[in-house]
Amino acid sequence: MRNGLPEGWTIAPLREITEINPRHPKELDDSIPVAFAPMAAISESKPEFQFLEERPLGKVRKGFTHFAEGDVLFAKITPCMENGKGAVATGLCNGLGCGTTELHVLRPLEGIDPHYLYRFLAQTRVRRKAKENFTSTAGQARVPTKFIEQLEIPLPPLPEQRRIVSKLEKLLAKVDACRQRLVKIPALLKRFRQSVLAAACSGRLTADWRDQNNLADDFEQTTIEAISDYVGGFAYKSSTFSKAGKHQVIRIGNVRPVSLKLDASPVFISEDIAQQTERFRLRPNDIAISMTGTKYKQDYGCAAIIRDSDGSLFLNQRVARLRCGEKVMPKFLLYWLQTDSFRRFFFAGETGNVNQGNVGADGIRKAPIELLQLGEQQEIVRRVEALLALSDRIEARCARAKAHADNLTQSILARAFRGELVPTETKLAHLGQG
Repeated sequence: MRNGLPEGWTIAPLREITEINPRHPKELDDSIPVAFAPMAAISESKPEFQFLEERPLGKVRKGFTHFAEGDVLFAKITPCMENGKGAVATGLCNGLGCGTTELHVLRPLEGIDPHYLYRFLAQTRVRRKAKENFTSTAGQARVPTKFIEQLEIPLPPLPEQRRIVSKLEKLLAKVDACRQRLVKIPALLKRFRQSVLAAACSGRLTADWRDQNNLADDFEQTTIEAISDYVGGFAYKSSTFSKAGKHQVIRIGNVRPVSLKLDASPVFISEDIAQQTERFRLRPNDIAISMTGTKYKQDYGCAAIIRDSDGSLFLNQRVARLRCGEKVMPKFLLYWLQTDSFRRFFFAGETGNVNQGNVGADGIRKAPIELLQLGEQQEIVRRVEALLALSDRIEARCARAKAHADNLTQSILARAFRGELVPTETKLAHLGQG
């Protein structure tokens, strides 16, 4: 081995094995249709284009990047470069293409497989090294041409390059198929959680419990204002906020589904202001719910319960507080606020301008709720917590599996460019002699 590489391999800078950022010949007719590739056409995981337009060469000759059939494209601007955007140019109209200027183009010389080069550039370590060499112009960071010219690649003979590419495509296709299955799991878990909440709040989840306890289906049709005390938030002046303190003000961004995110841009008020606005202090088991967000996106209406450990919290404007009465358990009401039936009622009253959506107090207070007796509420909370905990564990395992798949891709690529993925030419020769 030389430089830690198998016998027959060498190391070469890209400037010696590729033509970097070539241009189409000037004599080509401007009327020739060519493929056009915006950045959106470049994939982050596959060498194929997602789509290509056709444009006359004269329209895109100036001010655009040039490439031809078999060229390797590599995004040079952040964050597209870090995300791995790249492609091998294939299926081009007349074998020619033009595209966004935010691409480096590498034209492999004789003896260099373009897909081998593409897979080399797809490595995280290569993109990380490229990022370390960023230059900035007009507020944008880019990979300089000098870095591409000097970047060195481990290079086996061409037949071995092709065997490596073939093996990579098979292995990475399996990893990608696994990743695609993992991507679907969060959506399935979201539907599962909604189904659990719907079944729980309708009494279907505890139908067996009622049978075992010889209880009738006992639902009280009521409204949230009839079973809880509603208070809207106070319009604290931003000039009174500080970045640290004892009394934190809960704003829209702090209220996430079923949890408070107290570390999201926290702001605090003084002891004097806290005393003056005591009415807006939150207590353990209060429920906070956000009332403003992006119109039509339904990215608000999030509800979270206040815990004993949350400290001294005060309610800002456009965040409401619900304090449960004797008929309803806080966690049961919290789960009801996550259901599709509540959210449909809540967003039916949405107002606001083009960007900002708002829901008024009646969108919460007048919302209908089917109230079960306290014993069944308690059983519902117990069962829902167990099922949601199960879904959380599955989600955590899915996240670990996805991270493993991502790491596996890079591990496979690293092995490939160390000469460990397929037999080398030397080993094949020995096998042939045997």
